[in-house]
Amino acid sequence: MSLYRLLLRRVSTVAARPPMLSLTQTRSYAFSSAEEAAAERRRRKRRLRIEPPLNAIRPPAQQGPPRDPNAPRLPDSTSALVGPRLSLHNRVQSLIRAGDLEAASAIARHSVFSVTRPTVFTCNAIIAAMYRSKRYEEAIALFHFFFKQSNIVPNIVSYNNVINTHCDEGRVDVALDVYRHVLGNAPFSPSPVTYRHLTKGLIQAGRISEAVDLLREMLTKGHGADSLVYNNLISGFLELENLEKANELFDELKERCLVYDGVVNATFMEWFFKKGRDKEAMESYKSLLERQFRMTPATCNVLLEVLLKHAKQTQAWALFHQMLDNHTPPNFQAVNSDTFNVMVNECFKLGNFEEALATFKKVGTKPNSKPFAMDVAGYNNIIARFCENGMLSHAETLFEELCSKSLSPDVPTHRTLIEAYLRMERFDDALRVFNRMVDAGLRVVASFGNTVFDELIKNGKAIDCAQILSKMGEKDPKPDPTCYEVVIKGLSADGLLDKSRELLDEVMRYGVGVTSALREYVTEAFRKAGRGDEIERLLDMNRFAYTPSPRPSPPRPAYRPPPPSPQMTGARYPPSGFRAQMATQQSLSPPPSGPPHQVLGHQRSPLPSQMTGMHQPSWGLSPPMTGPHTTAAGPSPHTTGQPYYPTTSELPPHTNRVAPQMTAQHYTPSGPSPQMAGHQPYGTPRGPQQMAERPYPPSGLSPPTAGQHHPLSGPTPPMSGSSIPSHGPSFQVAGPYHPSSGTPPHFEESHQQQPEVPEQKF
Repeated sequence: MSLYRLLLRRVSTVAARPPMLSLTQTRSYAFSSAEEAAAERRRRKRRLRIEPPLNAIRPPAQQGPPRDPNAPRLPDSTSALVGPRLSLHNRVQSLIRAGDLEAASAIARHSVFSVTRPTVFTCNAIIAAMYRSKRYEEAIALFHFFFKQSNIVPNIVSYNNVINTHCDEGRVDVALDVYRHVLGNAPFSPSPVTYRHLTKGLIQAGRISEAVDLLREMLTKGHGADSLVYNNLISGFLELENLEKANELFDELKERCLVYDGVVNATFMEWFFKKGRDKEAMESYKSLLERQFRMTPATCNVLLEVLLKHAKQTQAWALFHQMLDNHTPPNFQAVNSDTFNVMVNECFKLGNFEEALATFKKVGTKPNSKPFAMDVAGYNNIIARFCENGMLSHAETLFEELCSKSLSPDVPTHRTLIEAYLRMERFDDALRVFNRMVDAGLRVVASFGNTVFDELIKNGKAIDCAQILSKMGEKDPKPDPTCYEVVIKGLSADGLLDKSRELLDEVMRYGVGVTSALREYVTEAFRKAGRGDEIERLLDMNRFAYTPSPRPSPPRPAYRPPPPSPQMTGARYPPSGFRAQMATQQSLSPPPSGPPHQVLGHQRSPLPSQMTGMHQPSWGLSPPMTGPHTTAAGPSPHTTGQPYYPTTSELPPHTNRVAPQMTAQHYTPSGPSPQMAGHQPYGTPRGPQQMAERPYPPSGLSPPTAGQHHPLSGPTPPMSGSSIPSHGPSFQVAGPYHPSSGTPPHFEESHQQQPEVPEQKF
């Protein structure tokens, strides 16, 4: 019976256990079934057959012939305008748009010496900006700097800029020399723009026959007939009253070009209007319209200006409406912001202000025409017209509309509003827009900023001007020094010396520079307030809050190899002049309490020439010794006297270098003396090197002397110029290795400012 119970219990126990997992159980996949996984594999294979990877269809790279090193270098392509070079280009362009050509030129020139060198497009941008500002000499100087001195390869646009500049300056022969240089040396040909500039310059110089020869040369070299080159020659002959030659050139242009630029017709219209031949002028205009050219906005804008100039408003408005109807972007751009500016300015000229606003928002009437997306230049023009007529409410409305779009007001927008507010004596509004301009990171030109600051300070806004100037100083490029001068003088005149000092501190910290007039003004203002020393200390600081103190160093004779010395092999004893020097210098401090050969914390025993690693002057003056004179945590075995506390002013730290012979291992005087690392008593030094610094033990022992050192049997004068703190920085030995003198060496701390010890004769 008991056996039966045991068997029954065994069977129930086995039945109660959970089933064991089989080793052949199916794994879980990322798919719900194996069929789905197989279908995914088939789909991937099919996709690879339809869309093979690029490396499967790309032909193998063929190794071309090596480039000829004598071949002319090619200018940058647009692919070079990426990354930091694109950022530099955009920065220069933003300064050009702000009108700060000095800062744009400085940034472009300084970048030549940096890692991010400017592209040829950046150089062309600043040169063209100088030309547009009629600063011709600076444009030519920049061309020589970038492309001749800085080894940047120019492109045809670079040469066109300098040719145009020389032509406007009347130096046509120099421009022709540049043109011949391009023909003979450049890896590209002149462009039609080159011939436009040259023909214009030759005609202005009264050399129209040479301009005609240049036109024939252009056609001979395979260039197409350029309408603007022909237009220059036609205009020249019309000015010479040679209508027959002008018509001959016009007929030649129409034969060579099925579609030509309508600017040529505008030239004929202008000449006919001046002669009072309005009928012929309008016939020329109608002949152009009958050809039904799809004229670009630049051509139509010239026609609009000619028609409006000679009181043909009806034809001008008809042309404007036709341009609006033909505006179907992105297929064809028929108008631009200049088109609207021409018509809006005509409305303001006639005093139709409401019509001007309606014209600004006018669109075409055809079903497929689209409204023009106005840009910032169009808004700037109409805002400036409203401000000129004292209608600031309309200008503010348009300014808010501009800000609400995906457009950002630029420097001319803010400048127009600020000047209008100042004229209307609305200083709070001017301050608000000025703050917005600075917050947007827009550049404030020195001339404009000084005018605004001066007006605001006169009306009790000195503190606000200081806050704006502080925000301007947080961005690069920094404000002009004259801006700081205007604001600081205004603050000082109002008695706000603390705020003036804060701005002066920013000037010194940013390294902007203090003008001589500002230095004299603030010095006098603070002296009257009894704070002359404070402002003098501030003005003497540099951008690192460091007050320089000039310290002339004596000339050092040439290096002479050291003779053999017993100090290298035996014990070291003080020289004969040691006791005399100690007696002279001990008169400046309390008497020591140790033996005669022990010296104070501020004194140093003369070291052998092989161990000083420094040239000593031979005229008997001890060089100035610097270093903090504090005692160690424990008594030094060499220094037992009272520490010396200097009273002279601290001097800034100097970077100390020693010869490679001065590197030594750290050890205590009581241990065995290791060999001096790299000691070459008769070798030639290879130049100064930084002496290896090793931490000193905090037990108060004197720091080891660079060079070979043998333990002595008796007490020796300490080799250090100061008692070293238990955890302070190690001193360094300054000066080249030179054994010609027995005077004490010049020890300096490497990280602390040191007081100067008076030099004594002995």
